[in-house]
Amino acid sequence: MKQTDIWRLSATDLTARTRSGDLSAEDAVQSAIDRMHEVNPELNAVVEDLSAEALDRAKTLDRARAQGVPTRPLHGVPVTIKINVDQKGHATSNGVVALKDVIAPDDAPVVRNLQNAGAIVIGRTNTPEFSFRADTDNPLHGRTHNPWGRHISPGGSSGGAGAAVMAGIGALAHGNDIGGSLRFPAAANGAVTVKPGLGRVPAWNPSQQAERGLLAQSMSVQGLITRTAADLHLSMPSLIAADPRDPFHVPMPWRGEQADGPTKVAFTKETFGYDLHPEVDKALDMARDALADAGYQVEEVSPPDVFDCGRIGYRTLMGEVLTLMKGDIEAAGSQTIRDIFDVYFQEFPPVTGTELVQMLAKRSTYARDWSLFLEDYPLILSPFLPQPFFKPDRDTEGAEGVHEVLGCAVYSYAMNFLGLPAACVPAHLAELPQGPQPINVQIAARRWREDMAVDAALAIEARVGQMCLPLWDKMASAELSTLQK
Repeated sequence: MKQTDIWRLSATDLTARTRSGDLSAEDAVQSAIDRMHEVNPELNAVVEDLSAEALDRAKTLDRARAQGVPTRPLHGVPVTIKINVDQKGHATSNGVVALKDVIAPDDAPVVRNLQNAGAIVIGRTNTPEFSFRADTDNPLHGRTHNPWGRHISPGGSSGGAGAAVMAGIGALAHGNDIGGSLRFPAAANGAVTVKPGLGRVPAWNPSQQAERGLLAQSMSVQGLITRTAADLHLSMPSLIAADPRDPFHVPMPWRGEQADGPTKVAFTKETFGYDLHPEVDKALDMARDALADAGYQVEEVSPPDVFDCGRIGYRTLMGEVLTLMKGDIEAAGSQTIRDIFDVYFQEFPPVTGTELVQMLAKRSTYARDWSLFLEDYPLILSPFLPQPFFKPDRDTEGAEGVHEVLGCAVYSYAMNFLGLPAACVPAHLAELPQGPQPINVQIAARRWREDMAVDAALAIEARVGQMCLPLWDKMASAELSTLQK
């Protein structure tokens, strides 16, 4: 393989070569860095270039391997880290100008776990202000663009991560998700992810000055965005390694018990009054057929009320945000983010006071209903969004924009409120008037069974293919066209 093509390798293929000695960690990292320098100026996905220290670490790993030190699961894999998570010696700005000089005193658990597994951080990726938009732009680092084209938002809040990994900047991209911030960028860019369930991945920022609110702690999770579902099976066992700084982490193995007989999948196209776009409908059919042909028992059946659960969950989260974050947003946020939050509070009227405590209690009712349903149907295949992904800055266009971006995304944030795992995987490449656009579906799973959701994503990917391949063809054609002008 040419040096210039190494960046195309999945993490699974890459580690097979680096661990066997067929490929050096230095060459793997150099290829990813070269790709970053080639495409990132157009995308602005990586906002802090860590090339020098990445190459130093790669050389150190190569020397250790030559001396007989055993390699680790992610040996030499180039990764990116989102700028809202602590990486020692680097700013945890969260896209906020006032936080640009908040230098992390130590690594967060996810950074430590990735590096302990042999991964090498080549850069830090963009996020919107306070990591609280489904689009990615901020006054500190500017806008991130989707590699499919500027007609599609890159998603958020892990928009830099999604754009980077799909463009070939690193094989793995770290992100996090409180209402969809792993799955929105996966859907926008045609990537694969799994939002882990509550307690699966240890989390904490050593730079933080106060503990997060109860709902932020229970709804927000750390994870990875990848180009292929197989890379989640490779990398997530390292990410979930225990860290005593997270006292609520649950140390369970990645793989659970294999069920006897075919796995039952509840299949739904219910969109609760929102229009289901024909291309999303087509993606759902493709995913259903892929699972059925792979041996899953797919039945069209309605799960428990995801609309009420999702809306109540996000309104309750907004109540906590109003209490704990609004002052910071008003003091340090741009006019854009302040205006967006004003509309958030209209779309999701915050639950406060006694009602907030009542809704926190009701969360157990929702979770119990879903737990009982998942006893019969361990997986649920549903839309992620009812429409193709929205354009950049759609959430700045008042109530209608926020309603399209977040109001319809109940399948997303309901899973955060429930604490359940949910994978997001492309199932169709739509040819729309504005250009080609990937369409992702969601696969929710039983508690602790992220592995089952990823297995199902693998089955869909086997039918549909990896979206990075047509994307790279498109990017190469665009580059060639530019050179010929």
